[in-house]
Amino acid sequence: MTIAVLMGVSGTGKTTIARLMAEQLGWQMLEGDQLHPPANVAKMQSGTPLDDADRWPWLHAIATQIDAWRNGGVSGVVACSALKRAYRDILIGPRPDLVLVYLQGTKTLIAERLTARKGHFMPPGLLDSQLQTLEPPTADEHPIVASIAPAPEAIVAAIVGELKQREHLR
Repeated sequence: MTIAVLMGVSGTGKTTIARLMAEQLGWQMLEGDQLHPPANVAKMQSGTPLDDADRWPWLHAIATQIDAWRNGGVSGVVACSALKRAYRDILIGPRPDLVLVYLQGTKTLIAERLTARKGHFMPPGLLDSQLQTLEPPTADEHPIVASIAPAPEAIVAAIVGELKQREHLR
């Protein structure tokens, strides 16, 4: 059993990559944004960044789902911004069967994707706030770092290849 947490700022393709991974591997998939309470969604839609007080209950809700999968022996992939180390500590913490995947791209590419995206509550104007909040994972978090520049299928292939190399997949 393995659970992958795909992290990065809005517009890096977390949902797309998570969905493709889940389909390819036969895993469960959770879009972390679905667990935001309505007040968080309304705040972001208005162009106001979330603060830590807004995020704590949301992160704990995601961690609860992760633990439910783990308790059931279910592999899964979670799409969640997890921008700060403290947030990742809630999601990953002492769970050795979790692997962090950092989707990384240039500000220009991410901004282009956000501008082109339709129907998402996260406005492109919050990208700077997310980039300021971002604490890229450090070596002790053992992240898989994946560029978002290639096509989604190539990104998934690179992540799956790394999971196999690290023996998270057999």
